[in-house]
Amino acid sequence: MSESHGKLLLTAEFNPGVKSYWLLSGTLLMLVTIVGIPLIPIYLILGFLFTGKYLDGMECELTDRSLRVKKGLLNKLEKTVPLDKITDLAHYQGPIMRMMDLEGLRLETAGQSSGPGGSLVSLVGVKDARAFRDAVLAQRDRVTENRAESVSLPTASSSVESPILVEIRDALLRIEERLSER
Repeated sequence: MSESHGKLLLTAEFNPGVKSYWLLSGTLLMLVTIVGIPLIPIYLILGFLFTGKYLDGMECELTDRSLRVKKGLLNKLEKTVPLDKITDLAHYQGPIMRMMDLEGLRLETAGQSSGPGGSLVSLVGVKDARAFRDAVLAQRDRVTENRAESVSLPTASSSVESPILVEIRDALLRIEERLSER
C-alpha cells in the first residue's frame, strides 16, 4: 500500500493456521446442510488452493492517521479508516478459534450501519491480536488528543470575544426580547 495515507507505524501479521480454520468452518457448514456432504472433497481441494492466495493478499497496516485493510481474492476489499472515526476494535475468539489458537478483530466506526456483516471490517487470524488492537487504540487516542488540543474554543473567561460569537449572542438576545413581548 502507498505511503500517501501517512507514516506506517505497524503491520499486522496473520497466522497461517487461519487457512485450516477457514477450511474446517466451511466443511462443518457443508456437513450441517447434509446436501453439501458430497461436495466436501471438491471444496477441500479448491479451498486448499485458494486459502493460501487469499491469505497472501491480506494486509492490515496502522499509519499515524489511519488503519488500512486490504483483503479478498475475487471480490477485493480495500478500506482506509481514519483513526478518529474508530469507536471500537473488538477482540473475539470462538470455540474453534480457541482450539486452533486464532484470534480475530472487528472494527467498528462512528456512523456505521450495522448491516448484515455487523462490523465495518472483520479480520481473522491476526497474530497477537490484543497487542495490535491496543496499538491501534493508543494511536487513535493520540490522534484525537492532538485534534482536541489544536481546536481551542473561547472560554467564558477569555478577554477577546469572537465577532461571530458576539453576533450570535446579540441575535439570541433580540429573539428573547421578541418572545417576552408576546
